[in-house]
Amino acid sequence: MRHILGHDIHADTVGAGYPALVLHCALGRSEAMAPLVQQLGYQATLFDLSGHGQSGQWDGRSDYQTLTAGVAAQLCDGPTHVIGHSFGATAALRLAVERPELVSRLTLIEPVYFAAAKGTAAHAEFAKGFRPFVAAMLRGDEEQAAKIFNALWGGMPWDAMSERRRRYLTERIHLVVAGAAAIEKDADGITSEQRLAGLNVPVTLIRGALSQPVIQEIHKTLAARLLNAEEHVVAGAGHMLPMTHAEHVAKIIRAAD
Repeated sequence: MRHILGHDIHADTVGAGYPALVLHCALGRSEAMAPLVQQLGYQATLFDLSGHGQSGQWDGRSDYQTLTAGVAAQLCDGPTHVIGHSFGATAALRLAVERPELVSRLTLIEPVYFAAAKGTAAHAEFAKGFRPFVAAMLRGDEEQAAKIFNALWGGMPWDAMSERRRRYLTERIHLVVAGAAAIEKDADGITSEQRLAGLNVPVTLIRGALSQPVIQEIHKTLAARLLNAEEHVVAGAGHMLPMTHAEHVAKIIRAAD
């Protein structure tokens, strides 16, 4: 356990070779990314986001995305290949924009930076579909909110999960709300044309062919604004492709070495 930015963070470094840092998705945990890391064969540091896995609780005050990117910065020992999935990918992009000296390469797997898709039909459809989640949170029904969120983004049906897994998601659903403003409003302009144009590192964008259409629009915007980005689409995969299609995702990442 490491004490970083006032939070207890569980982190492990595995393997040898090219240094990498791996950021998991909201409501996930670092161990879920282990099969992907094994396929990559890098020296990878994986950590549990605050409030997730074996890390301590989020303090309830820090901006959640800023905190996640700040923790990631502390775990980079010089220029590092940063790999992020979903919310973790948004924090990885923030790290690269704000601390480019720490990032040698960036792999973004379905970064849920919804602000980048605003104005598209796909974003409007996504926002409409997310309203039941917001309503459930407002009335304090966290279990229903977790169930709705999992139906939108999870890789396993709610009823097929163990009671322990369902409880894990429910107890942490507030962390989705904690990170929402950064990815929906992007007040700091991380995805703006001006800031992304200044990011001069290779960027690999990876998404599943079966993922929600809003992801495609996010990728389209990011690819257009980044100087050196390449997108890959994994057939038959959805949002949880780092876990469901780890071998395929690893091949894409390694091919860009």
